[in-house]
Amino acid sequence: MVTPMKKPVLSIDEPEPKKAPRADRPPTEGFVVVVDGHFKSEFATVEAAEASARKLKSAYPMLQIEIYNAATMVRTLLS
Repeated sequence: MVTPMKKPVLSIDEPEPKKAPRADRPPTEGFVVVVDGHFKSEFATVEAAEASARKLKSAYPMLQIEIYNAATMVRTLLS
């Protein structure tokens, strides 16, 4: 005889799992590193986004890397 699988019960203390951001929609807040036209990492400050982008650019100089400002919807090419 096969025993049926039971669904896990979420307790009140456990928050629901966070949904992953959609890749086809631009973020609405913060700053995002854009690699070859694809949104990658989100950051709260432009300095953190630029530091991450420069580290990536130094490791892979052939990539086109931009910083996207979600508030103004402007992309700035990292030089």
